[in-house]
Amino acid sequence: MKNICVYCSSSSAVAPVFTKLARRLGGMIGKRGHALIYGGATIGLMGEVSRAVTTAGGKVTGVIPEIFHERNLSYEEADSLIITADLRERKARMAELADAFIAMPGGFGTLEEIMEVLTLKQIGLLNVPVVFINADNFYSHLFSLFNSMAEGSFMKKEYLDLYHAASDAGEALDYIETFVPGKLPSKWF
Repeated sequence: MKNICVYCSSSSAVAPVFTKLARRLGGMIGKRGHALIYGGATIGLMGEVSRAVTTAGGKVTGVIPEIFHERNLSYEEADSLIITADLRERKARMAELADAFIAMPGGFGTLEEIMEVLTLKQIGLLNVPVVFINADNFYSHLFSLFNSMAEGSFMKKEYLDLYHAASDAGEALDYIETFVPGKLPSKWF
């Protein structure tokens, strides 16, 4: 069993393809015997993935800042609900609890969270699977930017291997379940 941290949108106004993805991912996490670590909210893709894990019999740990908890956004059906002082504490707590990370489509928060995980992996503080689910080519432009960074020597080309781009939930979980930690070169040129 893995504790899988999922970062995703809190918006419910996204295209149906992403809502279906959240439900599928949550259902697969639960059915495959994994546990969900996530931002603790009931809204948007966050709510969809958490409810699907619960429905599939999986365990859910929500980590939510006090400001959102006070707005009644917390998923009270979570097996464990951790209320943090702020977003920074939330992010640190989620990283401490997780064995693997998935970035579903999302906004600034999703991107900020997964980029910190990649940075921690780059400097050797984490050696766990990191997956972007590139549904509907959502992350393709970001991957192009990463390639440009490597081509311009802003980072080593080997760091393109810090993450896996999956096309769907099944591929993301297959990668996590078969991940073998590797050794990366020093960050500095």
